[in-house]
Amino acid sequence: MEPKKVMLSGIKPSGELTLGSYLGAIRNWKDQADQYDCYYFMADLHAITVRQNPADLRRRTIEQLAQYIACGLDPEKNTLFIQSHVHQHAELGWVLNCYAMFGELSRMTQFKDKSAKNADNINGGLFTYPSLMAADILLYQPDFVPVGDDQRQHVELTRDIAVRFNHVYGETFKIPEPFISKVGARIMSLANPEAKMSKSENDDPGRVTLMDSPDVIMRQFKRAVTDCDACVRYDPENKKGIANLMTIYASCTGKTFQEIEKEFDGQGYGAFKTAVGEAVVELLRPIREETAHLLADKSYLESVCKNGAEKAGYIANKTLRKVYKKIGFVAKSN
Repeated sequence: MEPKKVMLSGIKPSGELTLGSYLGAIRNWKDQADQYDCYYFMADLHAITVRQNPADLRRRTIEQLAQYIACGLDPEKNTLFIQSHVHQHAELGWVLNCYAMFGELSRMTQFKDKSAKNADNINGGLFTYPSLMAADILLYQPDFVPVGDDQRQHVELTRDIAVRFNHVYGETFKIPEPFISKVGARIMSLANPEAKMSKSENDDPGRVTLMDSPDVIMRQFKRAVTDCDACVRYDPENKKGIANLMTIYASCTGKTFQEIEKEFDGQGYGAFKTAVGEAVVELLRPIREETAHLLADKSYLESVCKNGAEKAGYIANKTLRKVYKKIGFVAKSN
């Protein structure tokens, strides 16, 4: 029997998981477990490129693990782990720093964006974190990396680094492909439909989080930015707010854009916003309730962390040992 292809991805616990996180990434992950050998992690090493409150970072990391499970990522079928629990990530990250070119790193769009937002803390990690992301990926020799459109650039850099390393030292890393969902691939802010829905409350007043109450969700959708046309029609160029709401509604209900246009023909935006909000409330209700149940069982979550780190560490160490041998490091005696 041929082994399953490998899929891997992670999300930083630097804020609350949002509707965008779920529809754009996590919901698509749960459908891959039967077809792929899947690794999903809480990217806490990446989170500290921006200053974090330590207590909040710990809380969000565990909450994110619980939310992963509540969203349908069964720990028996998927390897779930905390990035900092697998030390090989940081070790390979340093090695790959030495195979990533300065010009490549300086062209990363997210470095430019985050530098502008954190002008008082443009640290080395902010600049070199794509090398760590490359290590996150290449340690597990994945075939596919599910990412949003905005992360495609980092997967391309990972591929470039892997090809460069393989050219120098021979076949070492598998060259991964980005895996991008066509529906709901990028959910935008309800307050600014030209910007991605952000996990950080300060960055985005138009976000909806997985743990928001129904009242908060409905309030966010009722004040969502639209336009003066009062016609529910999918036009992502000229009607960005409505296109975003239609994408959310389609992702929640499975309806096509044509069906949505017909359903709300002549009804105006008030009825449409209410319907989208109600669909989101029902979509997120079981996730919110199951997350609360899981967070009450600390011993179970600790066991998931431990088992996931052990499995991930075993695979990661095989790759790291191969890399260390190829670049000339002396093997450590047992």
